[in-house]
Amino acid sequence: MSEEKKKSNQFTIMKDDSTDGHGGYGVGSISLENISPVIIDPNEDRAFVDMGAMHARSEVERRVKFLPNKEDVPNGKLYWIVWVTVERGEIGPYYHGVTGCEIRVDRSIKRAYKSMPEHVNHMDKSMKGHVIVEHMDEKSQKLLADFLREFDPEMWKNSSDELKQALPE
Repeated sequence: MSEEKKKSNQFTIMKDDSTDGHGGYGVGSISLENISPVIIDPNEDRAFVDMGAMHARSEVERRVKFLPNKEDVPNGKLYWIVWVTVERGEIGPYYHGVTGCEIRVDRSIKRAYKSMPEHVNHMDKSMKGHVIVEHMDEKSQKLLADFLREFDPEMWKNSSDELKQALPE
């Protein structure tokens, strides 16, 4: 199966359904092909897909050493890695799970904070269709909402009321 080169700012939508379309518990293998990390940068008012975050190599994660305590990075700039899972329903693709994880980066000391267990758990919850964004600051929620709406209005329209109510207009 040939595949066109993906644009750098594109969600990965499932191309190989590991369950062969019929679903069911324990069928097939886990595929991460329908999850994309969206970086929210409230400092620069931007949101963008950065697939490097799948392996802790996103633009904001590079060239810093991660520390497990937020207190060790007191002047860190706030960023969010939002795990966005896309599924395909009867009416078309939609945002299935959206979960945000905080990271703090202080370039001046080349140190950063993130909770690896939180990232792993939130990635899993996103793949299971959870929406966890209430702990994000309002500006970051708005950047995320605008990004998802503008990225694909049809996917936003097809998404759950839970997601639409969790993010500001």
